[in-house]
Amino acid sequence: MWAIVTDLTNNYKYHPPKTQAVAESHEDVRAQAYSLARHLDEILPESREKSIALTKIEEAMMWANAAIARNQ
Repeated sequence: MWAIVTDLTNNYKYHPPKTQAVAESHEDVRAQAYSLARHLDEILPESREKSIALTKIEEAMMWANAAIARNQ
């Protein structure tokens, strides 16, 4: 039970970057995700599938940044 409470506490709090390197890692993740999203936006036809693909890139970006923030 203690581990679950600890995980919840960690997962729901703000994790400011502790170093400049961490801040730069967040920015790199955002830039790479944005680059891929822009590329797919240009080449994919307007469709439900395109919308889902772009949403999943955004989701991946958020989880990647959570991995950085929660484990620094």
